[in-house]
Amino acid sequence: MAANTAAIAVFDNADALRALIGAEPLVSEWLSVDQERVNRFAAATGDHQWIHVDPERANRESPFGGPVAHGFLTLSLIPALLGKTVKIEQRMGINYGLNRVRFISLVLVGSSLRGKFAVNSVTDVDNSGVQLAWNVTLERQGSERPVCVAEFITRHYF
Repeated sequence: MAANTAAIAVFDNADALRALIGAEPLVSEWLSVDQERVNRFAAATGDHQWIHVDPERANRESPFGGPVAHGFLTLSLIPALLGKTVKIEQRMGINYGLNRVRFISLVLVGSSLRGKFAVNSVTDVDNSGVQLAWNVTLERQGSERPVCVAEFITRHYF
C-alpha cells in the first residue's frame, strides 16, 4: 500500500489519533532548503561553519560538493512539516521531545525534503491529554536514502 499523500488530515479527538496506529504514514508536501534558510538558521544558532554558510568555499573545499544544511536545521523542520500534514483540533499541543535521532545522509543546499509520519503509540496523559510517538522519516527528493529518522513525541490536550 502506498503512503498516504493528502492535503491536511484533520483530527479532533484522541480516538481519531489512536486510529492512526499501524496506518500508512501521512506524507507532507516538499519543502525547499535554500541558502537563505540555512543562513537564517546559522544566525539563530550561532553555527556559522563554512560548510553551511560559505557556498564558494564549500564548492571549492568541501568533500560534499557544496554547502550542506545543518543537521539540526533538518531536525527542526519536523514540526513544520507535521503541521502542514496534520491538523489536530485541540485546546493545546506541545512538542515533548525526540528519541533515537539519526542523520542518515546530508542535505545539500537546494534540496527539497518531505516528512513521512507514522503513529507508533498514543498514550493517555494527565489533564485530558494524549502523548503520541511519531516515527518520522525525512526524505530528500531524488534520493532513496532518508536524510533523518527520529521518534518525535508530541502531547495534545482536548
